[in-house]
Amino acid sequence: MDGVPALDEPLKKILGGNTAKVMADHLDLHTVGDLLHHYPRRYAERGELTRLADLPLDEHVTVVAQVAKAAMKTFNHGKGVRLEVVVTDGSGSLTLVFFGRGAYAREKELLPGRRGMFAGKVSVFNRTRQLLHPDYELLDRESGSEAAESFANQMVPIYPACKQFQAWKLTKAVSTLLDLFEAENWEHIVDPLPAALREGRALADLPHAFRKVHRPRSKADIDYARDRLKWDEAFVLQVALARRRHADAQLPAVPRRPAPGGLLDAFDARLPFTLTDGQRKVSAEIFDDLATDHPMHRLLQGEVGSGKTMVALRAMLGVVDAGGQAAMLAPTEVLAQQHHRSITEMMGELAEGGMLGGAEQGTKVVLLTGSMGVPARRQALLDLVTGEAGIVIGTHALIEDKVRFHDLGLVVVDEQHRFGVEQRDALRAKGDSQGEKRTPHLLVMTATPIPRTVAMTVFGDLETSVLDQLPAGRSPIATHVVPAKDKPHFLTRAWERVREEVEGGHQAYVVCPRIGDEPEETKKKAGASRKDEAPGEDEGPDGERRPPLAVLDIAERLAAGALGGLRVEVLHGRMQPDAKDDVMRRFAAGEVDVLVATTVIEVGVNVPNATVMVIMDADRFGVSQLHQLRGRVGRGSAAGLCLLVSEASEASPARARLNAVAGTLDGFELSRIDLEQRREGDVLGQAQSGVRSSLRMLAVIDDEEVIAAAREEAAAVVTADPELDGFPALRTALDALLDDGRERYLDKG
Repeated sequence: MDGVPALDEPLKKILGGNTAKVMADHLDLHTVGDLLHHYPRRYAERGELTRLADLPLDEHVTVVAQVAKAAMKTFNHGKGVRLEVVVTDGSGSLTLVFFGRGAYAREKELLPGRRGMFAGKVSVFNRTRQLLHPDYELLDRESGSEAAESFANQMVPIYPACKQFQAWKLTKAVSTLLDLFEAENWEHIVDPLPAALREGRALADLPHAFRKVHRPRSKADIDYARDRLKWDEAFVLQVALARRRHADAQLPAVPRRPAPGGLLDAFDARLPFTLTDGQRKVSAEIFDDLATDHPMHRLLQGEVGSGKTMVALRAMLGVVDAGGQAAMLAPTEVLAQQHHRSITEMMGELAEGGMLGGAEQGTKVVLLTGSMGVPARRQALLDLVTGEAGIVIGTHALIEDKVRFHDLGLVVVDEQHRFGVEQRDALRAKGDSQGEKRTPHLLVMTATPIPRTVAMTVFGDLETSVLDQLPAGRSPIATHVVPAKDKPHFLTRAWERVREEVEGGHQAYVVCPRIGDEPEETKKKAGASRKDEAPGEDEGPDGERRPPLAVLDIAERLAAGALGGLRVEVLHGRMQPDAKDDVMRRFAAGEVDVLVATTVIEVGVNVPNATVMVIMDADRFGVSQLHQLRGRVGRGSAAGLCLLVSEASEASPARARLNAVAGTLDGFELSRIDLEQRREGDVLGQAQSGVRSSLRMLAVIDDEEVIAAAREEAAAVVTADPELDGFPALRTALDALLDDGRERYLDKG
């Protein structure tokens, strides 16, 4: 091939069609730039062996190890042969198993003392971890001293790989690219970081960073490259967010100032309690934003039960006071109905504007969901378009074309992570009124505490308000892990505690990961090991994890056994909306003792009389999700109790995670633990955005200084040059790393 390839050059032109297709299909690598940005996950040094003791089960791994012994064995009365090769790294051992004719050829290669990279799926047979028919590449073949010398003086990059394309094949592919670039002195590589920024922070240029990350001579080389490449990711991301903030600031919005002596004042006067200092402070920030002539973009995050709904309601009432309307978007019908019920109860006659017995300053509060009957739906739509209803609470049904507002002034999005960007933007577009382009103010709420670095990265275009103070009257929640497998009598005691709470006049939740009655395929999928679980726990006789416990099965078992005689009901997503609402109403009214549910009750559900929650297969849930679920109890004057039932063994990562949840009620600390486990692959919400995360080098939890500094530098660049006309290389990098889909996803505001 003539000349050096450009970063957007398709890989098939350099590596060939077959290789490029496998890399595209299985590793999502399509261009030269994709491959150069596919950094080694770690490095092996000669003499430094990786830890086999920590290998996860059921995952495809690449290990660097040394052959300790090899033995040919027969089975099936001598008719079959297998080669068993034990490799070691000093921390543990692993057995490589080869069957059939290939075993003889490998016996001649895999001699004691030989060292290599071995790739395969970790499984267990007879309590011994093994790789069955692994691929391998010996690192110290006697094919000449030059190769051995080269290996001796280099750190070996181990790339994120897959079964179809092993780590050493990636090493060869990257080497092919590097050789092409070295021949041309990298002259065609454009650097996205402005020269002044690079020089001011003593960062490597991009060619040097690529060289040192893929072909390091020392750990210092790796650190030098990583320092630079982290800046690439942080800076480009922050420029995208800064441009979004700048564009939003140019949009017109109607200032919404509450009228003195109006609806908000009337509401405050009837409150039976005093707002916390935190609620007052955050409300002041929100009302300052609402008074400006460009749209508010604010993230309201707060601990479970910190009173976010109260703050959001006061903001909505202030907008109604100012002549506008407010819409609250909830992710589920259960939550929308719950919000509607609690808001109308808090407002009393103020929620009956225009109705007999309604207050003079009142307004109508309407509910709009997909399951409503035609007459009720038609009336709700009419109330919105005429302006009769000042507040609407609804689900995705709010987004439909036929929904029109008289003057939409504020959009409140509850649990932002449950919505796609397009859904939220479709609702905001309804702010255009009488042919005028008006952008509603936006308040995004989340009950998942977000570490500062994540707030700067994922919600970087939103101003952030934090509620970290619980209102008076909230009770403490005690959390305990129930090791059902090791100590079954603990589980028996857990059900006794539930019965005691119910007999004391309280109620209980039991949460399960699955509904039940799913097709076999769904069960298998639900039972598959997740990244944040402990693989190998609660395995069946065939070595596979059993399916997660199901609502329908557990409810039936409890009603017939440990909780016999109590009023046990189920709640899950496959029930008809009317049936779900009926169960929640009866539970809230105290007519149901024990509610066996899926995570449909995770957010927003408020039943102060519920004091105990039992979470079955707790190790199948994420840390933040467990914290959310726990927040459903202890909402009244009686203390809350949360029991995390698990069959995970005491030494497993799953138990360590559950112990962390049991050990603290600090949601910010738990979110940090959660992020450390999930790592940065999930940070940009790739499942929701539909695109690959652009964070490969940046560790969001560890690199706060880089992110904060990149945010400052990005803001300065965008303020001076919003279109980036003076930074063409940065503009190109922005297009490449943040395609339209991902950049839209970043628009949380």
